[in-house]
Amino acid sequence: MKALVYDGVETLRYRDMTDPHPSVGEHLIKVEAVGICGSDMHAYLGHDARRTAPLILGHEAAGTIVGGLRNGGRVTVNPLVTCGTCKACKSGRENLCPTRQIISMQPREGAFAQFISMPDQNLVEVPSDVPLTKAALAEPLAVSWHAARLGIEALHTNADRRALVIGGGAIGLAAALALRATGAVDVTIVEPNAARRDFLEHTCREQVVSQAEGHFSLIIDAVGYSATRATASALAEPGGVIVHVGLGEDMGGLDVRRMTLQEITFIGTYTYTDQDFRDTASAIFDGRLGSLDWFETRPLSQGAQAFLDLRAATVAAPKIVLDPWN
Repeated sequence: MKALVYDGVETLRYRDMTDPHPSVGEHLIKVEAVGICGSDMHAYLGHDARRTAPLILGHEAAGTIVGGLRNGGRVTVNPLVTCGTCKACKSGRENLCPTRQIISMQPREGAFAQFISMPDQNLVEVPSDVPLTKAALAEPLAVSWHAARLGIEALHTNADRRALVIGGGAIGLAAALALRATGAVDVTIVEPNAARRDFLEHTCREQVVSQAEGHFSLIIDAVGYSATRATASALAEPGGVIVHVGLGEDMGGLDVRRMTLQEITFIGTYTYTDQDFRDTASAIFDGRLGSLDWFETRPLSQGAQAFLDLRAATVAAPKIVLDPWN
């Protein structure tokens, strides 16, 4: 099969790789759409010790089952593989499974390829009227759905539902969509990149600013840098909630004194539960998350250039989806 392989820092090569061989309980999936995630970019830049070269990256995938009882089934892929037997899994918090694995991280190759193999329980059927390019958005949307759910649940019953999302990439935009779908009434995105801000405003019809002012009951940091954490610390209203989903850098930014004195709740969040993923997929299928027409499609064979363009911040669309068969 053809695959886009991470061969070293800032080095991606489109080349032949061995086809995967499904284990017992797994299906072979013909990948027909796969999105580029911020974590793929971190790996590409050499910033993720969990992803070492050579490795096929990519975990935001949808495609068609090849062979077996579900042959021809159109599916979107939950890339988080968990044990199903530990305390976390049994309590519905699979994202905290101590032995969790995610495709695109050793030992599981990712989906920047023509085929992957996945356990049956990780596949959600896609209706025939939903394009697989949109179904591939289920993974990043689920990350944001989980973050929005945790934030809404943590708010005091008397708090308003005025929310700020820091960062207008795919996770930030998805967070805004998820917040509105789960009860927020006023959502603003802060995005410094002018081209992306214009895209969010005119194509996605989002309320977007270059710099936020005032205070918000709920803030989702979809970037995760010291500067964005400082912004979240300053703009959270007393008794408010900060949900931190970005993984930009490890340290700095939080005003712990203000958070302590003003009883501001901080929630770190990682991926999603199986139920969150399925709820997100349902929200895609029934239209609750909007038209989802804010991605750009490119051939996998041009994936290396897509990474260069993303790094240069010349891509206005929040998401690039790659087609492994072009």
